[in-house]
Amino acid sequence: MDALQSLFTDFNTLIPILNHWVHLSAAVVWVGGIAFLIMAVTPGLKKAVAKEQIKPITDAFYQHYKKVAGILLVILLFTGGINFHYVNQLITAQTGSGIQHHPKYLMVFFVKLFLVLFLLTLFLYTVIFKSDDVEEDGDETYEAIPFQRTALWIGLFILLCAAAMKHLHQ
Repeated sequence: MDALQSLFTDFNTLIPILNHWVHLSAAVVWVGGIAFLIMAVTPGLKKAVAKEQIKPITDAFYQHYKKVAGILLVILLFTGGINFHYVNQLITAQTGSGIQHHPKYLMVFFVKLFLVLFLLTLFLYTVIFKSDDVEEDGDETYEAIPFQRTALWIGLFILLCAAAMKHLHQ
């Protein structure tokens, strides 16, 4: 019981745990949401709804999703920076040298950061330049969220990088 009480009263332990939990929760909600849209919503609409209704319905989903995704991406960037700080402290305490002396961790971190920035660029591109007036010729190629499959794969690779990073600093 003392160990549990110590955990909740030691803010140097509690804050990194809560921050990491918020970071992981945001990633799970983001990746899970886009996976649900790709695997369930889009195919379901194609089977259950007339073709001319697919675009208005999916556009309504997208209008809501882009707000949620934007908030999640900001949360992920903010909490990711805080996680990086605490990992640097942990590595320094364990080895006596900072994160800058761990090339494997940094390599995976920069791959993850590149993928996050690419994902952020895709998101901002679709928010800024997606035209609601452009009609798609074939509903088979229409995506509720532009580049949704690309975004899902990038998200999964980001999660892979996160898993690798978790084991590279222990």
